[in-house]
Amino acid sequence: MQQLMLFDVRAHLLLPEHLMTYEPGFFSAEDSERYLKTFLKTVPFQQSKVMMYEKEVLTPRLSAWFGDRPIRDGDQRPPIRWTPELLEIKEKVEANTGTTFNGVLLNYYRDGNDSVAWHSDKDTIPGLKTEIASVSFGQARNFDFRNKQNHKQQYSLELGNGSLLLMKGDLQKFWEHRIAKSAKPMKARVNLTFRKIP
Repeated sequence: MQQLMLFDVRAHLLLPEHLMTYEPGFFSAEDSERYLKTFLKTVPFQQSKVMMYEKEVLTPRLSAWFGDRPIRDGDQRPPIRWTPELLEIKEKVEANTGTTFNGVLLNYYRDGNDSVAWHSDKDTIPGLKTEIASVSFGQARNFDFRNKQNHKQQYSLELGNGSLLLMKGDLQKFWEHRIAKSAKPMKARVNLTFRKIP
């Protein structure tokens, strides 16, 4: 597996290999285009509601959860059954990473107005280090990281079409990430995050 680290303009290592690895072009351009078109046509994406500052707001993106069980305890939405395309992708990701996953969250970013705020992923097995595999199809978007204790430690990685990012170790414990809104014109992007849910 080709492993590219995040570097700044001074060529200093930003996030080490034990926290994340990135492989651009993990899926071919042809396969990526096929998967993107399939997901846009067939996935029942929905806009979720979340509580922010004691107000219920709509998330600025669409999502769908596929897997063997609900994404978290108490979630009333039944998981959607795996599709042949998702199982194909899952098999290739698991073979590459050496990790098995039992669910995948699909996020559909329709344009530059769609985003996800700063957060760290917590939907994993308690007490174990988190491994989440992120696959991107469509428009390249910047994936920003910042240190939870020092927000001045903030870096960015462009997630390209067909890329694979593996987040692991204590990344979720000490770092948070986001996809910011963009003033530049953006086309459709579907991101898949494969997870291991207890």
